[in-house]
Amino acid sequence: MGVRVVVVDDHRLLAEALASALKLRGHRVLAAAAPAAGAAELVIGRAPEVCLLGTANPAEPGVFEPVVRIKRERPQIAVVVLGPVPSPRGIAAAFAAGASGYVRQDERIEGVERALAKARAGEAAIAPQLLQGAFSELLNPAVQPDDEGSRLLRLLTPREVEVLVRVAEGEDTRLIAAGMAIAPSTARTHVQRVLMKLGVGSRLEAAALAARTGLLDRALPGPSSPEPRG
Repeated sequence: MGVRVVVVDDHRLLAEALASALKLRGHRVLAAAAPAAGAAELVIGRAPEVCLLGTANPAEPGVFEPVVRIKRERPQIAVVVLGPVPSPRGIAAAFAAGASGYVRQDERIEGVERALAKARAGEAAIAPQLLQGAFSELLNPAVQPDDEGSRLLRLLTPREVEVLVRVAEGEDTRLIAAGMAIAPSTARTHVQRVLMKLGVGSRLEAAALAARTGLLDRALPGPSSPEPRG
C-alpha cells in the first residue's frame, strides 16, 4: 500500500524528481515543493502520512523549525529528513525536533521507501549506527568550537574587548591609545588585563586564541566605532 507523502526540498528539481520516482512506485504524492518559507504550512495543510524534508545543512541552527511546528500542530504526521552524509549533531538535531527518521541523499529509492514505511508505522527510520551516534550526541553533547569563545568573551569588559580587537589587528600600544582616546599607560594596563584574563603571555598568543575560538566574531563591531567617553 502506497504512502501519502509530501516532498519538500530547497531544490525544486530534487523535490520533483523524487516525487516522480515515488509516484511511479505507487505512492500518493500530495505535493512536491521547494518553499523559501512556509514548509510547515504546506505540510500541515496537505496532511500527509509522512513528510520527506530535504535539507542541505542539517547542523544549521533553526533548519528543523518546520519539523517542530509540524509535530506540534499535527503530531500524527511523521517527518523523515533527507540530508547529506550526516554528522551525529545533525541527526541529533533532527530527532530532537521530532523527526522520525534520517535518510542520506544518496540513498537508493528503495531505501527511501523503506524509511517512509517505517515512519508511517511509528518506527525510527534510520540506520542503527546513525541512530546510536545521534543518541550519544544528545546525551553527551560535544562542546561547540564557539562555546570557548563565548566563555572568554564574558570574562572581558567592553573596553577590554575593543583592546583585544585592536591587538588582533596588530595595533601597538600607541595606536590603541590614539584610537581609543586614552593615555598610553591606560592602554598598556588594558592589554595586560586582557592577557591575564585570557591566560596567555603575549599579544600574539591572545590574537591566536581569539581567532581560534571565534571570540572575535562576537566582539565589538570594530575599532572604527570607539566607545563614547563619559
